Order: sequence, then structure tokens, then C-alpha cells
Amino acid sequence: TEIYTLSLHDALPILSAFQADAAFLRGLGRAFAGALIFSLPMMMTMEMWWLGFYMDPLRLALLLVLTFPVLVGLSRLGGMRPTAHLRDDMADALVVMLVAAIAAGVILWIFGILTPEMAPREIIGKVALQTVPGSFGAMLARSQLGAEPEGEDPEREAPGYWGELFLMGAGALFLSFNVAPTEEMVAIAYKMSAWQGVALALLSLGLMHAFVYALNFRGGSRRPEAIPASVIFLRFSVVGYAIVLLVSLFALWIFSRTDNGDLQEIISAAIVLGFPGAIGAAAARLLL
Repeated sequence: TEIYTLSLHDALPILSAFQADAAFLRGLGRAFAGALIFSLPMMMTMEMWWLGFYMDPLRLALLLVLTFPVLVGLSRLGGMRPTAHLRDDMADALVVMLVAAIAAGVILWIFGILTPEMAPREIIGKVALQTVPGSFGAMLARSQLGAEPEGEDPEREAPGYWGELFLMGAGALFLSFNVAPTEEMVAIAYKMSAWQGVALALLSLGLMHAFVYALNFRGGSRRPEAIPASVIFLRFSVVGYAIVLLVSLFALWIFSRTDNGDLQEIISAAIVLGFPGAIGAAAARLLL
């Protein structure tokens, strides 16, 4: 009995390590699935193929650098796994970027978009560009694809005011990223009149507020009874929409959509891009 007890005691660390490795591999599998789900539409978009070839390398590098702290923040608020330290969130951010890059490289090669005859700069550019949306999907895979019920993560921090603003910015960046490179976005901005632009901005703002506070979606926020609705609208929805417009301007600049336009054209394009950005901002608050 004593020998059996000692053997069982010695086996417990091995069993725990095996379970930890299995959980880690499941997390990587979810991350790969999330990267595919969130980035596959862009992998099948011709504008993204060409952007990987001719996009300014400095702007692409800046986009990747800025993506990293956004992923760290998403990891803190609801990432791949429960984390207690900043270094864990940074490690997860690096892991999901690597997973997204691998997923992009494999799928683009299968599609015939990447070939051995291409210059290394073109291959790196195409994969790096697809890594951005893929890494968002990989990071969100745990909260959206995992089997754990909501609310069982003791390490997860409930986002405060600044956390919710951060989530709105991250959601706006992801959804804006999907349409910012397309010609259709520019065409819509060109066709709209000034009054139609104002109407679209008001619609975007109204939908942001309604999705989170008025329509009782799962994950939506309940307005505190002591705080007037007007204060909630100004502090969250109006400020959030301002963040959406800033993110839209950044996306337009990254993809060189502001280089040859005048101020009116840039503002109009930002409002158009801010429409999906506002939906993304509201969705991020609902999901996380």
C-alpha cells in the first residue's frame, strides 16, 4: 500500500502537467480556428492581396506594432486563457500573432496567392497584413469558441469606464479593417451628399447606443438608476463614437486613403468607415 501511495503521489505532477499541456493545445486549436473565422473573408479579397505587395512597409510595421498592445489589452479583458500578470498577457499576444501568421501563410499558399517565385518582401507583406485580423480572431477565440460558461473565470477583470472605451476602439479597428482597403468604401463616400453624411453619422451613433443599452442583447449594459440616460449617452456613446472616427481616420491613413484627398473627402470617408466601426465597437462591448 505504501509503495502504491508513493507511486500515485509521484504521478500527480505528471498528470497535472499533461492536463496543462492538453489545455494549452486546445487553446492553440481555438486560436487557429478563431484566426480563420475572423480573417478568412479578407484572405479571399483581392485588395488585401495587392496591399500586401505595394503597401508602405513603414505603415505596415506601425500597424503590427500598434496591434500588439491592443492584443495585450484584449487578453487582459477576455483572451485565450485566464491570466494574472502582464507578462502572461504579452506572451498570449505574441502567441496569437504567431498563430495568425501561420494560418494566413498556410491558407494563402493553398489558395495559390503565395508562390515560391515571389520576393520575400511580398510574401512577408501579404502574411503580415493578414496577421492583424487573424490575431484578433485568435485572441477572442477563448471567450467566443470556448466551452467554459461565462463568469467562471476568477482572473478576468470586469472592464471599467476606460476598459469599455478601449473595447470600443478595438472593435472599431477590427471591423473597419475589413472594409477600409476596398474601393467600395471610397465610392460610397463619393456618392453621399453632406446631409446624407450627417444622417449616417447620427445613425451610427444611435445604433451604438441602442445595441448596448436599449435592445437588451445578452452582454448589454444596464443603465444605473442613479445616472441619467443623457449622461450615459454622452460619456459612453458620444465619446465612443469619437473614438470610432479616430480609428477610422487611422485605418484610412494606414491604407493610404487620405494621401490625395481634401478635408471634406477625408471626413466623408471617415463617416462611411465609422458606420461598420460603430457596429464593431458596440459588438465588442456586447461580446466581452
